[in-house]
Amino acid sequence: MSSPGDQGVCFVGTREAVVQAGRVVRRVHGRDVLVLHHQGALYALDLHCYHSGGPLQEGDIEEFGGRLCIVCPWHKYKITLAEGEGLYQAVNPLVKPLRPVWCSKGVKQRVHQVTEVNGDIFIRLDDSAGAVESDHYQTEEYRAKLVQPGGKVTSRERV
Repeated sequence: MSSPGDQGVCFVGTREAVVQAGRVVRRVHGRDVLVLHHQGALYALDLHCYHSGGPLQEGDIEEFGGRLCIVCPWHKYKITLAEGEGLYQAVNPLVKPLRPVWCSKGVKQRVHQVTEVNGDIFIRLDDSAGAVESDHYQTEEYRAKLVQPGGKVTSRERV
């Protein structure tokens, strides 16, 4: 369901329902999207991790370098909720004492805009030009490989 007069916006659910569920998965215009509520804020991003297609709806939310991230349950990749950046920890060997810092790999996960209108939650898919790594896991070809009969995720995707 879309908001009247705006074909690019899709209804997710009521704020109350999304907050109560914590995480909601929706297929929006052919894209699998995770909508989540954390500490009063709403976020939407592609459902499958950019690295290997892991199920982000099962990931923990943690803070790294002051930024909220979802951690992929398969390989522990850290993805910022607000921007979709992949984070990694690095040290500069020339600076003593060694102090690890969180750095960005750049945007790897497509994030989508969440809006609330009169208690209803809507998302608008990010349609910016250029590929983002999580786009790979939004194809029917990938979905056919990912899901076995009965809806089970194949273990070969976890490698």
